[in-house]
Amino acid sequence: MTNLTTDKYSAGEQGLGYIYQARLALLHLLQLPEDTAVFLEKDDDLNFIDGDGGKSLASLKHKAVGDRLTDLSTDFWKSVNIWLARYKRDDRAASNMRFFLFTTGTVSAESFLTRFLPNQPFGSSNTGTLTMLANAVLSKSKSKLIMQIATEFNELNDPEKQDFLERILILDASPRIGDIPSAIKDKCMRSVRREHREFVFERLEGWWNDTVIKQLTGSRTEGVFGYEVSDKLCAFAEEYKADNLPITFRGKVPVNEIDTETDPRLFVAQLREIGISSNRIRSAILDYYRRSSSGQPGLARTFWYQERSRNTKIVSLMSGTATKMSSSRN
Repeated sequence: MTNLTTDKYSAGEQGLGYIYQARLALLHLLQLPEDTAVFLEKDDDLNFIDGDGGKSLASLKHKAVGDRLTDLSTDFWKSVNIWLARYKRDDRAASNMRFFLFTTGTVSAESFLTRFLPNQPFGSSNTGTLTMLANAVLSKSKSKLIMQIATEFNELNDPEKQDFLERILILDASPRIGDIPSAIKDKCMRSVRREHREFVFERLEGWWNDTVIKQLTGSRTEGVFGYEVSDKLCAFAEEYKADNLPITFRGKVPVNEIDTETDPRLFVAQLREIGISSNRIRSAILDYYRRSSSGQPGLARTFWYQERSRNTKIVSLMSGTATKMSSSRN
């Protein structure tokens, strides 16, 4: 988590970490297959369950800018401690788990942790197997925490150690919490008009945070599926199509009082001229205002022309009916 300038009683770092979990989960769920489900704070920070039942446990670390992971970084070994417990619980080599460390920091080039980065060899190399490297690192530490983890690790036999370590992937330089919204808008909202992406993202994240709260409080027991996020994103984006007024603007009213009798705008004067009631004129002014506020002035003008045409037809029909009635009486 980011190092903040706070007093010892502040929980700002922990709060930032929880918000980071929710945001990063949303970003990755948008990028994974839609039959993937996510749980927060279950077996790890995040649990991803794929369509075949495979489990991916993810530990998240939001670190200070410039933070680096080295051989004995507690961020890595604390995560290993959690993963070891889950690995043993789920029948060790027979389990269907993978383990991920997402960190905003970067792995030091001199550290054996580089072997856990993407596209690195798992087997033997010039520096030895993962098991050999991990054993060597753990044996050098005098930390009580690391020694306890070493004890847990050494309960595995050598093939199990290698199998366990080969399931780990470190994704360093992960996006920071403030960068995730722009990453979602750029990578996952290409079908949404650029001027509307901020509004759509705010709506999506509001729904997402509410869903996460329901899961964390137990009112929702199942995972959140990728297709649910896709459906919500599509629904919110639909509201911002060129021929639709977004719900965000439907309750907006002008700051100044609406005066249908003295409003000098041409379209209002024309509505008065053809005898439209004050209530209908007020509705036309409100709709024009809301569409202009939504960034759709073209739609506002279109609405006015449609409204004028419709009301002109009504007046014409009423005039024609009145003429016929007058003629029949004569």
